[in-house]
Amino acid sequence: MASPAAWGQAPVEPGTLPAAWITGGPNCLEVPDWQIHEYNPTFYILRQSGCTNYEKPFLYLIFGRERALVVDTGAGASDAAKIVQRLVAKKGNVPLVVAHSHGHGDHVAGDKGFAGMPGVTIVAAAVPALQKAFAIETWPEQVGSIDLGERVVDVIPIPGHQPAHVAYYDRQTGILLTGDHLYPGRLYITDFPLYLASTRRLVQFTEGNAVAQVLGCHIEQSTTPFVDYPVGTTYQPREHSLELGRAHLLELLAALEQMQARPVKLALRDFTIFPRTPR
Repeated sequence: MASPAAWGQAPVEPGTLPAAWITGGPNCLEVPDWQIHEYNPTFYILRQSGCTNYEKPFLYLIFGRERALVVDTGAGASDAAKIVQRLVAKKGNVPLVVAHSHGHGDHVAGDKGFAGMPGVTIVAAAVPALQKAFAIETWPEQVGSIDLGERVVDVIPIPGHQPAHVAYYDRQTGILLTGDHLYPGRLYITDFPLYLASTRRLVQFTEGNAVAQVLGCHIEQSTTPFVDYPVGTTYQPREHSLELGRAHLLELLAALEQMQARPVKLALRDFTIFPRTPR
């Protein structure tokens, strides 16, 4: 496969992912509330333990030269602010922007911990706030961005799972953060036409941008193809890897286009398409 440089693009900055993630057991007394993984010195992945909340969401912290961006704040009684503040302090207490993949409770529960912190700007998980913060004039067609200081992160509106859903593309690492739109698990769709259009936009966006990793906010799939862990599972000893690739995005789009006249639940090897009524 050709390198990004061969396509006329700058090579992406590499990083590493763990062989396995801590989930929530088997003994919660021995499991930390958060797993902190340094993908590279300026990109951190945080996972909330299933012992604190069964959703076990992933959060992402990205550092530029002038400020940092954290995507999502966790579920339940999340103390993500304490963890993120500690990591930011190590980088010289740069200003922090707190944003979200979307507005569901398991992604915004920790917002209250950031409220009132010096140097922190919270972007609400609502369309008007996202448009203002990321210069998105036309929602959801236009791609916005945020400059962290010699590091631009693109912000792509992708409603369909939730009205204020966005994806984040870090140009420096080539990582595409897809929230609950695409991850190894149950892809809940509340507005099928919007979700299909959003998937098409993601595919179009990635046609011109190198994608090293596609990282979502959960792991629900097991290592057994087509099999996921039931809702509420806290300990997943044989879970799927977090990372997906652009091929999975193409697979998702193809399946959605085939079923658009009659959306139905469909289990694929690494994720399940799951149309449902809005909540």
